[in-house]
Amino acid sequence: MKEELKTRKRKELALAVAAALALAFVFALALPRLKGEVVLPNPSDEAVPQEPVGRHPLTGEVIYKDVGFPQTYGVMVDDHVDAWPQAGLEKAFLVFEAPVEAGIPRFLAFFYEGQEVGKIGPVRSARPYFLDWNNELDALYAHVGGSDAALDLIASGGTFDLNEYGKSSFFWRAYNRYAPHNTYTSTARLRSFAGERRSVYETWTFKDPPVVAEPEVARFELSFYPPTYVVEWKFDPFLNRYRRFQAGGAHVTEDGEQVMADNVAVVVTDVVVLDSVGRRRIRTLGEGEAVVFLDGNQEKGTWKKETQSSRLRFYDGQGQEMVFNAGVTWVEVIPDASALSF
Repeated sequence: MKEELKTRKRKELALAVAAALALAFVFALALPRLKGEVVLPNPSDEAVPQEPVGRHPLTGEVIYKDVGFPQTYGVMVDDHVDAWPQAGLEKAFLVFEAPVEAGIPRFLAFFYEGQEVGKIGPVRSARPYFLDWNNELDALYAHVGGSDAALDLIASGGTFDLNEYGKSSFFWRAYNRYAPHNTYTSTARLRSFAGERRSVYETWTFKDPPVVAEPEVARFELSFYPPTYVVEWKFDPFLNRYRRFQAGGAHVTEDGEQVMADNVAVVVTDVVVLDSVGRRRIRTLGEGEAVVFLDGNQEKGTWKKETQSSRLRFYDGQGQEMVFNAGVTWVEVIPDASALSF
């Protein structure tokens, strides 16, 4: 009788312990939810990786989620020697380089909603021809003042404009540089100004880069005046990209990253000096001679742009539109083919 009583008590104790352990396990699972914490799924329950849905409309990179047509931001970036090194330029997906007064180049660097670039600049003033390239991407145009001709064009409409004069809260001034080479912005500030707006634009056609065994053109040079601004692009066969050099050294930004491109398109067009200050008129519409560098090769052809809002396009010698490598593209604007050398 005593043995039966002991056996029954042992069973009851074992059942109580088991019940307590089960309750503790259930409570442990429920506790994160009670606290509002996120419970991560078991890796074994992960879904099969997504299939690509296409290419990004601006970079051509393969994407796994439809992004629509992201808002674009065009920023006037200084290339005066006193502005070196620039910030954020290496993160732009598209850059136009063209001369301003004294032949010194200036950049129109493009970014898009979804990029996080904490510092872009120095930001400089507007010029009329940059507006035509900006508006083909329906981009927010960020600048600090501008020439009278550029400001008149902006005032006439057609440009989604952000001028630091009057909208200074979307920019800031650095204290370790002298004006006018000390104004900066960021994609966060540009995004806060643009709000829910979405750009409307035409796209280019992109492809994946091939493996290059032997490049046809390993390097080429663009002669901007004065000589300090001579630009050299060198093809890196291991990356299938072009590294940018300026003033005899690597073009490196504040973050210590070298500026690189997957495609470099050279536009030859009419450039006319208008006055003693050195302001220029650059033809952006119509068509002209072009040379496109990608995959270590060169393709001579033509560029065409019909209207301010239509996309600048490049065509090969057979009249077929060029297909670019996915990634970053630089467009170099020069007044004469003799400014390009190999």
